[in-house]
Amino acid sequence: MTEAIENLRAKLNAETGRMGWNELARFFARGVVIRVAPGLDLVQVAVGIARDDKAALEGWMATGQVGRACTDDAQAWQDRQAVFWAVVTAPWVLVQEITQ
Repeated sequence: MTEAIENLRAKLNAETGRMGWNELARFFARGVVIRVAPGLDLVQVAVGIARDDKAALEGWMATGQVGRACTDDAQAWQDRQAVFWAVVTAPWVLVQEITQ
């Protein structure tokens, strides 16, 4: 990994935080929420988006590990008042549901 990528990764990691559904709902309404599957590294996906790594993004999207949140996602998150790890890679808000 180059120093620039390591710096970007460290910056995004430092900006990652917890967010509840009630806070996330307004971003969903704006259509800027990207869901990241459990088990996938949220910060690595954010780095991929920030660097416009088309190959990595296409791979994750093809397997359903990364994608725009849909109405079904929002309904399920609302029903269980989900909590997420989140990071912003403008204009996107990337979220990964925290499961117990």
